[in-house]
Amino acid sequence: MSSSPHADGEAATRGRVLAPRTWSLRVRLAVTQMVLLAVVIASIGVATEFALQRFLSHQLDEQLVEAGRRSVAIFDLPPPVFVPGTPDWEERRRFDPEVGPGPGFLNAPGQATRTVGAVVTPGRDTDAGVITADGGRSAISETATEQLAAVPPDHTPRTVTLDGLGRYRVIGLHDRRGGTQTIVTGLPTAVVDDTLLWVLGMFCVVALLALIAAAFAGIAIVRRQLAPLSRVASAARDVADLELDRGEVNLPTPIVAVDPEAAHTEVGRLGSALNRMLDRIAGALSARHASETRIRQFVADASHELRTPLAAIRGYTELAQRRRADLPDDVAHAMNRVESETQRMTRLVEDMLLLARLDAGRPLEREPVDLTRLVVDAVSDAHVAGPDHEWELDLPDEPVAVPGDEARLHQVLANLLANARIHTPPGTTVTTSLAEAGDDLGKNVVLTVVDDGPGIPDSLQPEVFERFARGDSSRSRRGGSTGLGLAIVSAVVRAHDGTISVRSVPGRTEFVVTLPVNSQPRHSGDQSGA
Repeated sequence: MSSSPHADGEAATRGRVLAPRTWSLRVRLAVTQMVLLAVVIASIGVATEFALQRFLSHQLDEQLVEAGRRSVAIFDLPPPVFVPGTPDWEERRRFDPEVGPGPGFLNAPGQATRTVGAVVTPGRDTDAGVITADGGRSAISETATEQLAAVPPDHTPRTVTLDGLGRYRVIGLHDRRGGTQTIVTGLPTAVVDDTLLWVLGMFCVVALLALIAAAFAGIAIVRRQLAPLSRVASAARDVADLELDRGEVNLPTPIVAVDPEAAHTEVGRLGSALNRMLDRIAGALSARHASETRIRQFVADASHELRTPLAAIRGYTELAQRRRADLPDDVAHAMNRVESETQRMTRLVEDMLLLARLDAGRPLEREPVDLTRLVVDAVSDAHVAGPDHEWELDLPDEPVAVPGDEARLHQVLANLLANARIHTPPGTTVTTSLAEAGDDLGKNVVLTVVDDGPGIPDSLQPEVFERFARGDSSRSRRGGSTGLGLAIVSAVVRAHDGTISVRSVPGRTEFVVTLPVNSQPRHSGDQSGA
């Protein structure tokens, strides 16, 4: 059972969020800072709790030893004598060891509440009890009594969890009479446990507040410290958005402002390196533009100069063709070939002159052009030129018009249809469609030429609009193609502020021309290299 695309998308997003390598540097620095701070706080908390536990336990053990010795001393005293009727008889009666369960020393002054005590006598029942919270004495369970009876008289405090009473530190001591009795005294660890728990809670609260404050402070500090790096990235994006592939490129110098006092820092070195790199790139682009300008000027001048001799050659060949009957057959054939090649060369010169004018940014005519009629005329001409192809039309019900140069837009259509006719085998179906897209604020006209020929190889598609680009054997080179047809199409479309794209797979090649309906004429100084 396959998962849904939505679930796969959520899983992929969750995976990217959980993968630290996909986080930004700012997030990673902030998270690292928080993790390190949390580790330090946790280490301090553990060390504090451990030290406090050792201190409180040692303090409790000192109190336990003192209580144990006091219990032994009181146990070894002779029984008190109470004389009824004396003024302090009732007061002294409160410390009578025979009152209440448990050893008599639990009833003596100085014993803390919740103190447990037991007298272990071999061969006799263990006498055990506990001082209650109100100062009285209470019996303990048999299990707790057995636990106290098991404490050896080794003067060593130990922790025992007494049945029904909780955790206690207990100590066993011999009586001073040299007998076999063991005096066991115990103090609860609840005070220590409660103190440790309270300190832990307070530490957690303080640590949480410290982490929150550190998070906000860390984010602000990281953002401030990385602000120069953000400026470097923004400057790099601005440069990347420039049209570096054609025309004159003017890069701001310097692209990133570097503080001389911070030039030795990582961000300063990065900014300086970016400025040096962009200076080198600007120099290379300027040299390239100057070279392209010289070449284009040479091509324009050469093309212009070639028009005169070509016109003379055509005139003489036409004159010779008029006396074809007086010429030998081989000379007549040669003059026919000269005329044919002269016409082809004339078309090439005219194409190069057109590209030169477009490169110079000369404005085109801006008149309403009926694209519907233009498409019909161009397809009719293509049908005459290529009767072995299938030519189809897909036009909207209403006429479609755009502002532009009618002659140049007709040339765009003629070149696209000629490209489909020349580079596809007989029987190929070529469909030309016209449609409107967008809204009133940004309405466009979309012209599409689709054929079901062999297609353009993937390696050639990025270069298909370059000048003198030719297809390989998969797209026929018959017809004397100069490689300027699609370059002219691209240049004319750009001059009309439009775009052109190509998508090709075996069995379908699609050229899509998009022209804005509300385009404004370009200034004569614009550069529009092909």
